[in-house]
Amino acid sequence: MKSFYAYWSKNGLPLLAMLALIPIWELICRVFSVPTFILPAPSDIVHAFTQVSAARWFDNLWATLRIALLGFGLSFIISIPLAIMMVSSKFLTRAIFPLLVVIQSTPVVAIAPLLIVILGTGDAPRLAITCLITFFPLVVSATTGMLATPPELIELSRSLNVDSKKTIWQIRLPYAIPHIFSGVKVAITLAVIGAVIAEFVAAEKGLGYLVQFSTSYFKIPQAFAALVFLSIVSMLLFKSVSWIQKGLFAWSLSEDEKHS
Repeated sequence: MKSFYAYWSKNGLPLLAMLALIPIWELICRVFSVPTFILPAPSDIVHAFTQVSAARWFDNLWATLRIALLGFGLSFIISIPLAIMMVSSKFLTRAIFPLLVVIQSTPVVAIAPLLIVILGTGDAPRLAITCLITFFPLVVSATTGMLATPPELIELSRSLNVDSKKTIWQIRLPYAIPHIFSGVKVAITLAVIGAVIAEFVAAEKGLGYLVQFSTSYFKIPQAFAALVFLSIVSMLLFKSVSWIQKGLFAWSLSEDEKHS
């Protein structure tokens, strides 16, 4: 009973609050006759959603999801080894970390047109944009997690003459798993944002492209429908990471997270 109440408070109440806003939103739009090009009512959004064929929705969804997942995967493959190298060498940390901060501080939206010019109009610039957005939280979370390993464990490994590679793989990296998953949860949602930004700059399909196309023709309900779709995709990706952690790395979860 207690676990059911905890699950309801964590998942049921937020969903109920969101559902309660829908009739209020609808009522405000109808009572005050808000034009659809300013704020469409939920019923207008649902109608616009049904006006687009399922095949077109899936085509645009797959275009965005493919770039988001590939960009995230590329970022993950680069960031974890880089974090390991930074933990292993203070010289690399001093040399690389300021550069990472500069890259993170540079607005990706500003350099996106330059990436299109340099890399062309294919998948390469969109992957680069997504990778740039998701890269920093993964590196920082992995590095922070490995550096947070208790010093006594490191001293114990040294007293047993364990080499540095085994210390990284058998002590630091497992200890960093909760931090890495925290970074992954942030990065996977940022990957969708990166894919959408890339589609704003240069794309012929995708949910971001559909939002831009709809707003340019004042089809605001259709743009809102695409935004709802994007929100659902982001939430499902975030939840998928939680399921993976719970299924494969349950030991890395706190007691509250295990029962949520």
